[in-house]
Amino acid sequence: MITKYNPYRRWSLARWTELGQWAAAAPQVTEVATAARARLSAGVVLVNLANRKLRFLLLRAYRNWDFPKGMVEPGETPLDAALREVLEETGIEDISFDWGPTFIETGPYRRDKVARYYLARAKQRHVELRVNPQLGYPEHQEACWVGYDKALSLVSPRLKPVVHWAQATINHLTA
Repeated sequence: MITKYNPYRRWSLARWTELGQWAAAAPQVTEVATAARARLSAGVVLVNLANRKLRFLLLRAYRNWDFPKGMVEPGETPLDAALREVLEETGIEDISFDWGPTFIETGPYRRDKVARYYLARAKQRHVELRVNPQLGYPEHQEACWVGYDKALSLVSPRLKPVVHWAQATINHLTA
């Protein structure tokens, strides 16, 4: 069972107003209704701020590095799908949406699929690459926590704007 996290807690009206004004000005952040899209996947850019150093969690499947994500199932919200995928792919349960429920979507790729990424902080750094029951083996071969520059060097060009967005969001709202 997935523990649902309330992403709206710990946010004052002033912070929501600040976030709303900033997010509205950021061209990468989209709030386009995705119900009409046939294929939406949802995931989370997980960061850890241990020792005041920003680290991104990346997962490797074959030669591709990505954040935890997967397809949104019928009747499931994108945020619920993102939380489910984090748990299924990493075993990480305790995450917090310290920067609010903001997200970024990639452009279409692989047969008009669009990926939506939320930004959350993971308190733990231990990652358990769990076996996918449908496959009989883990979906990913490796997991690592990396800094901003290393993340940019590992991810595909499609994900570079996601890394930039996450860094900018964290720096803007923690400054």
